[in-house]
Amino acid sequence: MKKLGFLSFGHWSDHPSYMTRTGGDTLLQSIDLAVAAEEIGLDGAYFRVHHFARQLASPFPLLSAVGAKTKKIEIGTGVIDMRYENPLYMVEDASAADLISEGRLQLGISRGSPEQVIEGWRHFGYEPAEGQTDADMGREKALEFLKHLEGKGFAQPNPNPMFPNPPGLLRLEPYSEGLRERIWWGAASNATAVWAANMGMHLQSSTLKFDEGGKPFHIQQAEQIRIYKEAWKAAGHQREARVSVSRSIFALVSDQDRYYFGQQGKGSDSFGYIESDKRAVFGKSYAAEPDKLIEELARDEAIKEADTLLLTIPNTLGVDYNVHVLESILKYVAPGLGWR
Repeated sequence: MKKLGFLSFGHWSDHPSYMTRTGGDTLLQSIDLAVAAEEIGLDGAYFRVHHFARQLASPFPLLSAVGAKTKKIEIGTGVIDMRYENPLYMVEDASAADLISEGRLQLGISRGSPEQVIEGWRHFGYEPAEGQTDADMGREKALEFLKHLEGKGFAQPNPNPMFPNPPGLLRLEPYSEGLRERIWWGAASNATAVWAANMGMHLQSSTLKFDEGGKPFHIQQAEQIRIYKEAWKAAGHQREARVSVSRSIFALVSDQDRYYFGQQGKGSDSFGYIESDKRAVFGKSYAAEPDKLIEELARDEAIKEADTLLLTIPNTLGVDYNVHVLESILKYVAPGLGWR
């Protein structure tokens, strides 16, 4: 068995071919898609976070709305850029969303990725301390976020408060028990995966990672996952580690599928630079008739190592078509690979 979810970047544009012309379209369709995904038996609804772009950004209103409209499906992000966040305010927002969903939040965070604007976090009022990089700042904020999710008091109460206080130091409210154990870290390197394991965070690995040896993408990603699991075990955590990988996978079962994605399955891994000094390897998309798709996916070593697979979706094509995409995987592909 493998948990299957979707991952939406939440694009919109006033384009004739788009079903998502506005931010409102994307937000409302994201809720509808999560509801429909739960109905067809999908395990997770995950959303990307990008600032200064016509894509999903502030995640917690959306996560809360999805949580209120669904009952079983896991709800998450992949990932929140911690360089832009106030960790304490984020604890309150995340805890509220988790309580609304009754403990179904699976929150992916990271130090961030290449941005739409130069040092966009500065526009949000943040900058690294002297001697820090922006990546250092992101990790520092992540650790502060994790610490306060534990629910321990740290703030001295006012001796003359507006409302009565419990004894001792005060914590952030609301507190959602167990959320600290459902935080994931998006890692692009082996070293960062080890750090995430040491910090007790689950691992999210996407469709790209830094090139650390020139091997095919799925081999490098599988190595990263194994290194992470070894580090988790060495850290002595008493709970089970979870790992998700993302893939673009399309079962070609209709003429419309072939029109949209028939050429994507002919691609291969590629190498390039997402930062000026870091070479990355990008995984290929999968698109084929179900039988061939099963054969190809069976050879993906990283999918084998992960317990959760996030299917990246073309959200601009609308809810109905995306339900078809997801249902095709569940019906025609997942059983043949032992995922269902």
